[in-house]
Amino acid sequence: MSNGATVEPVIEVHGLWTVFGEYVVHRDLELTVMPGEIVSLVGGSGSGKTTLMRQILGLENPHRGSIKVFGIPLQGSHPALLKKIRRRWGVLFQEGALYSALPVFENIALPLRELRAFDEGFIHDMVMLKLDMVDIERRHAWKMPSDLSGGMIKRIALARALVLEPELLFLDEPTAGLDPDRSESFVRLIQSLQAKLGFTVIMVTHDLDTLVSLSDRVAVLAEQKILFYGSLAEVVAVGHPFVKNFFLGERGLRALAAAPEQMYVPAQTVIRNSSGG
Repeated sequence: MSNGATVEPVIEVHGLWTVFGEYVVHRDLELTVMPGEIVSLVGGSGSGKTTLMRQILGLENPHRGSIKVFGIPLQGSHPALLKKIRRRWGVLFQEGALYSALPVFENIALPLRELRAFDEGFIHDMVMLKLDMVDIERRHAWKMPSDLSGGMIKRIALARALVLEPELLFLDEPTAGLDPDRSESFVRLIQSLQAKLGFTVIMVTHDLDTLVSLSDRVAVLAEQKILFYGSLAEVVAVGHPFVKNFFLGERGLRALAAAPEQMYVPAQTVIRNSSGG
């Protein structure tokens, strides 16, 4: 930074423990996400990827440890302050999570209406702008979710996630349920919007093509913590069994072959969170 300004993390997770009864999901977990990054969370079944995302969203509380988003602690802050920072992020849920009783227009308009700060003209213009942004024709605005294809549901859910023009976007398995062509098209849309708008992304995905196409950094959840955290090239170079199985099987090698420019980045030090706490 030529002006000497310090860039603050968007997300800071320190010393996080998640415990259900006697079962420890996360043990002394650390994660830092910087502005404008696309960070993917990967891990085996039961590794706590979705639980970690829910905690960063403030939907669940950790057993101990701290989570800050935009520099604000999620634990112990005034509810009014937490409500304010939640307006600065958007969430795309795995199945879209559109309200089945509301048409497309009202699904997208809902976050705007909840603020009770905008007139109908502004809401209409914003909804139509977001439909344009995700390449959905305006004539579909009054269709019901039951009349939409899976690809349209994903795009409309993305429009709703972006309607408040967030600085941070959470993606939970964004391409799950899409065929390869629609998945590729949706990934290109996210890439284009992120490049244009500059928002930070934290994504849970098991889809290797999506991960390879979108990720700036990959956080590998294993052994109850983020064991490895770095660029795709750095993480793939690690000899851990999960990394080998996930990235270097037949599907993984196919996906990696589609992004050779990422694979030949000179390797740097991969963060290894090896302290047991």
